Amino acid sequence: MVNEEIEDCGKWGLSPYHLFPKLIWSKRGGRMNHFDLRPKQRSAFRISLGKRYYTVKRYIEWFTDQKKYAKTINDEELPFVSSSHQTILLRKLKDVDMWYQHNKVKNLKIAIKRLNNIIVKPGETFSYWKCIGTTTKRKGYVEGMVLFYGKFKKGTGGGLCQLSNLIYWMTLHTR
Repeated sequence: MVNEEIEDCGKWGLSPYHLFPKLIWSKRGGRMNHFDLRPKQRSAFRISLGKRYYTVKRYIEWFTDQKKYAKTINDEELPFVSSSHQTILLRKLKDVDMWYQHNKVKNLKIAIKRLNNIIVKPGETFSYWKCIGTTTKRKGYVEGMVLFYGKFKKGTGGGLCQLSNLIYWMTLHTR
């Protein structure tokens, strides 16, 4: 019954998300319904409050959980390369000024200095944001592109998602 109603929504110009916000599974093999992945509209105050809440929550977890976080730095070259990858840093995007791309490269250089040569030993947890810390102008970060509600805006440290995505990709492809 629900699937037929979802298909009928399009005929009337309605979004199934508004009719069935708690619907998680689609009729195709139990995959997540993409409508549930849309961010909820929040006021600027609520967004600011939420950002502070999750930042404090993360710091509390770092200091109270039993995880051992990777922080050992090894400056000597390791004997072999497990995986490597190159990615385009400057890319012309539709309706995006190139200064976002140039500033992204500046931010990536700063962040990479904090991550380069970190050794993750067995039993340790790698925390991207624990290693990088807050992205402030005092640390040299500049305004770059930040994704926000499906659009982009400028924000200090913008562009670092490219580095976190690269680390994720490298982890998946490491043998």
